[in-house]
Amino acid sequence: MTAMAAEPDLVLGLDEVLWHAWLALELPEGYRAEIIEGFIEVSPAGRLSHGKAANALRRALDAYLSDSGLAAYQALNALHGYKVSTPDVLIAPLDLDDISAADDLGVDAARVHLVAEVVSPGYDDRQRDRVRKRRAYARAGVPVYVIIDDYDGEGHVTVLTKPNPKKATYEAEHRVPYGTPVTVPEGPAKGFVIDTTVTGEPRKSE
Repeated sequence: MTAMAAEPDLVLGLDEVLWHAWLALELPEGYRAEIIEGFIEVSPAGRLSHGKAANALRRALDAYLSDSGLAAYQALNALHGYKVSTPDVLIAPLDLDDISAADDLGVDAARVHLVAEVVSPGYDDRQRDRVRKRRAYARAGVPVYVIIDDYDGEGHVTVLTKPNPKKATYEAEHRVPYGTPVTVPEGPAKGFVIDTTVTGEPRKSE
């Protein structure tokens, strides 16, 4: 039997294969799937503390952005090429149609003003938010990335700015422990303060 060479335009790269696999996924309620650095990552809804922090941040940002034409959103896909992330919170225009991407599957990550992740306890969950998503958001050019991390010592907030897409890095970082207010330094949320009303009090050392 002779094998036939595939037509060049029918050969899919890894990114496209993952994209089509992601489109075909049927997940149970309460799960999300993201495409990050060559893998489809499936994760469940967060714990109570996770949801409380994400909701507190979204509500506070919404109030801060009042009359700006922008809003804070949850459970919204941010797409960059064939990559997909679902931040816990992001800032985007009230009219999402202007930045919709991939036939309304999400928004263009490059036009999002801020993303925030509330870190979950598992080792792989922590690495995803601290490392892999940090690189992914930098590659997409997201101007501000906020990490709320219960599992960094007694709890820390990290605000990353000045993305370098070519190096997949953020060139400015400000990290403070829970209990110390931290201010978003740029963008539409410039001046917004993240404090214990969002994070809760510092965690007790075990």
